[in-house]
Amino acid sequence: MADDDARVTASGSEPEERAIEAALRPKNLHDFVGQQRVRGQLSLVLEAARIRERTADHVLLSGPPGLGKTTLAMIIAGEMNAPLRISSGPAIQHAGDLAAILSSLTEGEVLFLDEIHRMSRPAEEMLYMAMEDFRVDIVVGKGAGATAIPLALPPFTLVGATTRAGLLPGPLRDRFGFTGHLEFYSTDELELVLRRSAMLMDLRVSSAAFAEIASRSRGTPRISNRLLRRVRDWALVHGTEQIDARAASAALDMYEVDARGLDRLDRSVLHALCTKFGGGPVGLSTLAIAVGEETETVETVAEPFLVREGLLGRTPRGRIAMPAAWEHLGLVMPADAVFAGLPSPGDPH
Repeated sequence: MADDDARVTASGSEPEERAIEAALRPKNLHDFVGQQRVRGQLSLVLEAARIRERTADHVLLSGPPGLGKTTLAMIIAGEMNAPLRISSGPAIQHAGDLAAILSSLTEGEVLFLDEIHRMSRPAEEMLYMAMEDFRVDIVVGKGAGATAIPLALPPFTLVGATTRAGLLPGPLRDRFGFTGHLEFYSTDELELVLRRSAMLMDLRVSSAAFAEIASRSRGTPRISNRLLRRVRDWALVHGTEQIDARAASAALDMYEVDARGLDRLDRSVLHALCTKFGGGPVGLSTLAIAVGEETETVETVAEPFLVREGLLGRTPRGRIAMPAAWEHLGLVMPADAVFAGLPSPGDPH
C-alpha cells in the first residue's frame, strides 16, 4: 500500500492529526450531522433500551470509510452512559484473543469492532454464542482430553463496523438487532460539518469557502475536515485571517485536490488510462504499474471514487475511461474509445 499520509484526502496517522480529529467528533446524536435515517432509527433503539433499563441491541454499521462509523460507536456508548472498548477484526486472529476481550467486559459496556469482516473464522464462531447467549466456551486441554468450560458474560452491546458488508456471513449479520448503512454526504451536509468544525477551531470562513471545500470532499466528512485543516494551514502561513473562496481554492490547488475532488493519484490513473492505453480496456495490474502504485492501492483507494463519479468503468475486459474522464482531463476522446469495452447504444445485449 502507498503511504496514506502522501494523500491529503486519505486518513492520517500522526498523533496530532488524530487528536484534532477526535476533538472534532460530535459527542451525541443531536450534534451528528447527516445520516438522518440511520440517526433517527438508532436514536429510537437507544431510547427504548434506556426506558427498559437494559443494554442496547447489537449494532452493525456499514458503509465506505470516513462517514462516521467510529463516531457513532462512541456516541452509542455516550448515550448509554457506558464505557467503550475498541478493537478491530484484523487484531482478532484467534478465538483466544476474542475470549480475552469478552471476559474482561463489564456489564453494559460497548465493544466496538472495526472492520469486523476481517475477523478470523474461529473467533467469529465464538462471537455467535457471545452475542446471543452472553457466554463463551473456553476449551481447556487438547485432543481427546479437551474440556469446554462455559464462561458467563455480563450483558454488553457489540457495535460492528464494516466497509464490506457483503463479506459478513449471514449468521453473524442476523445476530445484530440493528443494521445501519451510512451513505455519502451531500455538499450541503458537508458544509454543515465544516461550519461546526470551523467554529470549534475558531476559524473565520466565508460561506463560499465552505462550499468550495465541501465540493472537493468526495462526500466524506473525514476528508472535508482534513481539507479544512490544510486550508487553515495555508491561511496561517499567508497571513489570511478571513478564509474566502479564493483562499480555499488556492490552498486546495496547492495540495493538488482539484475542483472535483480528484487528487494526484486519481488523475494519474485517468491520465495513464487515456494517454497510454487509449481509454482501455486495460488490466488492473498493468494500470497500476503504469502509475507506479501497488495494485491494491489503485483498486481500493482510487477506483471507488472514480467509478462513483462516472470517470472510470470496470468491465470483464478491464478498466476503461468513461467520456467524462476525457472531458475532465481536457483531452480529445478518440472515436473508437467512446464505447470501448461497453456495448454500443444500439446493441440489444
